[in-house]
Amino acid sequence: MSEESKRPENQQTNVLHIAGQPILPGEEVMIDLSFARLPSRTEIDIPILISRAKKPGPTLLLMAGLHGDEINGIEIVRRIRDQGFHQPKKGTVICIPLLNIFGFVHFSRTVPDGKDVNRSFPGAKNGSLASRVAYVLMNEVIPHIDYGIDFHTGGASRANIPQVRCNFENETSKELALAFDAPYMLHSKLIKGSLRHAAHKKGKSIIIYEGGESLRLNERAIQVGINGTRRLMKYLGMLKTQPKSPAKSIVIHKRKWIRARHAGLFHSMVKLGATVKKGEKLGYITDPIGDFEMFVKSPEHAHVIGLNNNPVVNQGDALLHLGINS
Repeated sequence: MSEESKRPENQQTNVLHIAGQPILPGEEVMIDLSFARLPSRTEIDIPILISRAKKPGPTLLLMAGLHGDEINGIEIVRRIRDQGFHQPKKGTVICIPLLNIFGFVHFSRTVPDGKDVNRSFPGAKNGSLASRVAYVLMNEVIPHIDYGIDFHTGGASRANIPQVRCNFENETSKELALAFDAPYMLHSKLIKGSLRHAAHKKGKSIIIYEGGESLRLNERAIQVGINGTRRLMKYLGMLKTQPKSPAKSIVIHKRKWIRARHAGLFHSMVKLGATVKKGEKLGYITDPIGDFEMFVKSPEHAHVIGLNNNPVVNQGDALLHLGINS
């Protein structure tokens, strides 16, 4: 995939069918894919926007809201559409701004049965609710794509520095991540039950973009996501122009969570994106009364790529996510 002429591409001489809806080359179609009902009998639809160029090319999926409370990705896909970047010069772009409708309306990462959709792939037609959401995506959309970007944020009050994640052992995914050119590029192995793992088994390459935290809009994370998507689309020949990257990605090969050894109040002494040295003080934990103060130190030289913004912590809670590039 190192040269545009060598990339696998879906030829667009045929009609594309999603949820029984035909989409011809040159057309833009919005589909409301119905797949479930609330207990009130209210129908639940997944909005899918398909934009096809007349010229053949790759098919790219832009998807957000797999976790319903991760709204930065939803805003990224919305703005991409609003600014017209979803309309490719060649190939097809499939936009799903919000997959997990259930989680979104309940301010939740999961669906009402408590399961994580991103651990429920490839899903089952008659399985749990999370499994059914995964099944619909795997059978109605994934067979048609070549590549994809799955937009996420940190969860549970944990903020992530803008970053792209891929499996460095997969050359196609690595090239997509390099083209995206986020501030940080992380090696992330495939996890069984995840969308990436299920798509990989079908020969599809999906990378993950993460930025900010759940239930919070973060303007920097949103803009980095939009710009990275445009760079990737330019690399695939789907757009004519791309924004410049302020700096090349910092490549992270290993990661380590620093966890609380004591319960109490965590006071961070570093910010997201900071470079820290081995033994450097990252913060400290105090109790509410004032009986103790325990410093948290870095076990090695690293970059702060994730930070817990909730100061109230229990033993074992994640405090900081460190990325190591050596």
